[in-house]
Amino acid sequence: MNTKKSRRNFIKRSAIVGAGISVAPSLTFGNINSNKKDKLKLGLIGVGLRGTNHLKNVLLRDDVLVTAICDIDPARIDISLKAIKEAGEPKPEVFGKDEYDYRNLLELKDVDAVIISTPWLWHARMAKDAMEAGKYTGLEVSAANTLEECWDLVNVHEKTGTHLMILENVNYRRDIMAVLNMVRQNVFGELVHFRCGYQHDLRFVKLNDGKTAYGKGVEFGEKGISESKWRTQHSVSRNADVYPTHGVGPIATMCDINRGNRFLSLTSNATKSIGLHNYIVKHGGKDHPNAKVKFKQGDVITSTIETATGETIIVTHDCNLPRPYSLGFRVQGANGLWEVDGNRIYIEGKSEPHRWDAADEWLKKYDHPLWQKYGEHATGAGHGGMDFFVIHAFVESAKQNIAPPLDVYDAAAWSAITPLSELSIENNGEPQDFPDFTRGLWIKRKPYNWIKDTY
Repeated sequence: MNTKKSRRNFIKRSAIVGAGISVAPSLTFGNINSNKKDKLKLGLIGVGLRGTNHLKNVLLRDDVLVTAICDIDPARIDISLKAIKEAGEPKPEVFGKDEYDYRNLLELKDVDAVIISTPWLWHARMAKDAMEAGKYTGLEVSAANTLEECWDLVNVHEKTGTHLMILENVNYRRDIMAVLNMVRQNVFGELVHFRCGYQHDLRFVKLNDGKTAYGKGVEFGEKGISESKWRTQHSVSRNADVYPTHGVGPIATMCDINRGNRFLSLTSNATKSIGLHNYIVKHGGKDHPNAKVKFKQGDVITSTIETATGETIIVTHDCNLPRPYSLGFRVQGANGLWEVDGNRIYIEGKSEPHRWDAADEWLKKYDHPLWQKYGEHATGAGHGGMDFFVIHAFVESAKQNIAPPLDVYDAAAWSAITPLSELSIENNGEPQDFPDFTRGLWIKRKPYNWIKDTY
């Protein structure tokens, strides 16, 4: 199938306007302007590996024009310009003379919206500037590093009325949306407990071509490659779950966080830190300068969250030890549970007592209508197709300037796990209270109807 032609034809069909925002009824508290833009003029701030993935997907759309790009790495600018030229699109304005040149991009009248895919420490400050400039903002995960930054995002949104969407692609994963469908149809009964996390061996690094460079993770900082230039420093400086949203985002949606429910408190504990040191010694030698670095972050960090309606959520961060990839999902209710590891399910009265069922037939039966209708158009979009859906929801929401499906309150609540876990670990697992970023409005905000609104 010609993916580009198929996806462009898909965008042109008027029916998709409703489907694109089907997961995004207007439920945030800023100003809503229903004026629809036929072609979204988009700026990309950060065109590293993640940013160029977004670029690839928007270049397949006829309703988006990339008018500006920004990155301080000239090599990434060249890669992006080549992709834009090969797509037959006009050359965008280019920014990147210094770390604050993105602010000049935000001054352009020819930019309606921006996607921010930069190192974590820049996320909140860039997003605040973007909202202040009136640009519909798509922000990569995590959205913020401190509680102050979480509040800043909320406050700027409410002051300006400019929307922010946290671009959590795992919320659109096919199995996750099927399980969400099951949750909404009460297959598991009243929900009780969840598990999730980010369990991913990240001791290696990715090169500009996206290939994995084994052993190259020995160097970081100025000598590092790609993410190791900045990401490893977080393991040196912080003992915290620094990357919670891939796991907690889908779970928060299932249990209606900020929409009838909210996170109340968190406790966190960390193991000792040996993984990165052992990796450096193995690949760089015991005399390598980085073998002397003291890594603050525990190799496995476990956080337990309590919610207002009585569920518990266990969130695990495990990125510095050898292991296969898993987000460790479990969804458990009064009638049964699903676990992603082993892809297994047990439903009382349906499954043989005390025996797991393979989940494939259940996931097929409850395949989400959004995937049933448009899954073929996600082919090649990245991360199993879920990148297509998250970008589509962002673009359609931005074109109509309405609240996105995963809004600024979600961005704040999910990202707050990082600073709260850090505080809890520092205080021997002492419980930490979650701020209520909705200022009490979670009580009356209605959950998204992810099923009905899809059609």
